[in-house]
Amino acid sequence: MVSIISRPPLPTGNAEEGLAMLQENAQELIDGLEERSTRLGDTQRITLTLAQSRCLVDPRASIFPTWDAWVNAMQVSSAVFAAATTTEDQVQCRIAHKDRTLQATGPQWYVTPGAWISAFYLAVVCRERDRITALCNVPMALLRENGAQFEEYHYAWIDTLQTYWLGGPDLGPKLVAAVDGTEPEAVADPETVGKLLYPPMEMFHRFIRKDNAGFNRALTRALELHKDYWTEESRAFQASGLVALAPLAIACMAHDAGIPLEVESDYLPATLLGRNWCGEFPT
Repeated sequence: MVSIISRPPLPTGNAEEGLAMLQENAQELIDGLEERSTRLGDTQRITLTLAQSRCLVDPRASIFPTWDAWVNAMQVSSAVFAAATTTEDQVQCRIAHKDRTLQATGPQWYVTPGAWISAFYLAVVCRERDRITALCNVPMALLRENGAQFEEYHYAWIDTLQTYWLGGPDLGPKLVAAVDGTEPEAVADPETVGKLLYPPMEMFHRFIRKDNAGFNRALTRALELHKDYWTEESRAFQASGLVALAPLAIACMAHDAGIPLEVESDYLPATLLGRNWCGEFPT
């Protein structure tokens, strides 16, 4: 039996005008990256916002502009780390249908665990295996270098994902360390951690155990918690709530591994989950 997790209706009267403005701002930032690569952080933020916002009017991500926006966000997010880790003066990155020459940036304020996790999820959703591998070779030391205040479970979760993808040792203990780090008494913001950051870890646990029923229960719970968090009055109109990015990424991994998914939701755009657009154009 399929579970349906509905997304509450939101006003769409001015959506097209808002999307056009976001698109214009995103394209302006992208076109300026070759002159100023250190705008990658701002560009990652706005391209991800645009990708999520397109799912307000296209919740299944079934039209081309939505897929194009998700690919752009994925490409920019990967470029953040390509420019930060290159040992050359420049690096070639394909962004928004063009090969662009970006200057090496080294560590920057925006080269953070949060940016890495978003980049990983986007690459998984877009099924970009080479980009995932490149991200999984980003040194943890780089993510600690900018002095940003991230809690240890972020680093443990990144270590878990990198270990899984690269086939490294001690995957189980690393996942346990990440989960233990999300205990309410161990974190500064138990609500955000409990509703948004822990659930994909539980999904991943069920995924690597090949527990199909447990995975679907964890996915359902993750979407319910996502909905609960983002329908709170002060957050209800934020683009980040339109798509459950972390559950979507882990669900894409499960889908590709042949786990039957028994959950449907606008928080989980069906066309992204089903990889329908993959291969539509060079990425």
